[in-house]
Amino acid sequence: MPLFAILTLFPEAIEPYLAASILGLARERGLVRVLTVDFRDFTRDRHRTVDDRPFGGGPGMVLRPEPIAEAVEWLEAKHGSFRKLAMCPGGSPFRQALAEELVAHERVLILAGRYEGFDERVREALGFEVVSVGDFVLSGGELPALCVVEAVARLLPGVLGDEESALRDSFTGGANLLDHPHYTRPRVWRGKEVPEILLSGDHAAIDRWRRAAAIARTRALRPDLFGRAASPSAASAPPPPPAH
Repeated sequence: MPLFAILTLFPEAIEPYLAASILGLARERGLVRVLTVDFRDFTRDRHRTVDDRPFGGGPGMVLRPEPIAEAVEWLEAKHGSFRKLAMCPGGSPFRQALAEELVAHERVLILAGRYEGFDERVREALGFEVVSVGDFVLSGGELPALCVVEAVARLLPGVLGDEESALRDSFTGGANLLDHPHYTRPRVWRGKEVPEILLSGDHAAIDRWRRAAAIARTRALRPDLFGRAASPSAASAPPPPPAH
């Protein structure tokens, strides 16, 4: 059972999400463990200080290295070594390929930063990989940390009701393609019909349509991904049949 540890100043902000839906069920069934560790508990002064002004001046506050380092060392003394990620908008983009890679790790530690970020020596001394969930700035790394935990957890056997769902997701297996469009009842909604091919029962034809639809959707919505699409044939693939 893999273990995730999230270092955060606000465990109460993320515990409700960890207890809900897919992650909550996975924890209840013993498929994944997630610990939230408040690194303020590792401070040594009476004010429980975790941040200070940046050297060189400038706005905001920077997380001090000592409580973070002591929290990491306590966790590793108790559980063993972790693969360590620090969530920061300046990090490498978090992609599905990394989620698939992290599945193989027994222990993953995620640092949720705050304020202007963490002292750079934390990364250098403790071997953190800096990871970003997008080119935007949040007030803290708690939401990005949850993104990482859920992206990895849903790939674990037994977590999803149908494990084939994860195999067909966008970006899966390094494909760099978005998932195909999905439809359900009613067959006609506000004058728009479900594509006829999906009602045909011809599974080979449906698979071809879905592949073409995934390529067309990626080309339209994510041209940056389309340039890195899975196969050279993607660029020349025909568009999917129109809806009727």
